[in-house]
Amino acid sequence: MLVLGLTGSLGMGKSTCAAMFAEKGVAIFDADATVHALYRSDAVPLVEAAFPGTMVDGVIDRNLLAKKVVGDSAAIARLEKIVHPLVRDAENLFRAKAKEAGTDIILLDIPLLFENHIDDRVDVVILVSTTPEIQKERVLGRPGMSEERFTALLAKQMPDQEKRRHAHFIIDTSGELTDTRRQVDDVFRAVAGMAAGR
Repeated sequence: MLVLGLTGSLGMGKSTCAAMFAEKGVAIFDADATVHALYRSDAVPLVEAAFPGTMVDGVIDRNLLAKKVVGDSAAIARLEKIVHPLVRDAENLFRAKAKEAGTDIILLDIPLLFENHIDDRVDVVILVSTTPEIQKERVLGRPGMSEERFTALLAKQMPDQEKRRHAHFIIDTSGELTDTRRQVDDVFRAVAGMAAGR
């Protein structure tokens, strides 16, 4: 089974590319979606214990949590120590089910693949990228996003130029959607050939 790692800094268009791979029948593990699900299930009591007042109606309020951790490296490390093992368990279960089903290619959608030093868990790294100007415009257009929060989130991430040096494939989402789709098609053809040759 060939394991693809899809990554990219915030606002680069990663979710759009993941959806395009899913349309091709590639099984996707979405790390962000898994975290969101954990904030409504297994992680709730653990996060509330570590960050009192972040639970509302039995789920973790991500905005309240952000206020307690953004810009505080010790708090972020404490949160990651809770969440990362739970995400890893979910990923391992996803891998096991895919392998049992005889799946040829799976894709792990992991935003902080390089930053968390887990790129060794994938066979191929696909980086989604765009210009800094487009990235900023996209991110600041999101609800609840501020310049301060954008800067803090960006500071946690490896610079895009450095990520480019480590990636096997780069998908540039600066252009039209049709151009992005063409690049996804090209990458898919290449990795399908790699999977067939294993």
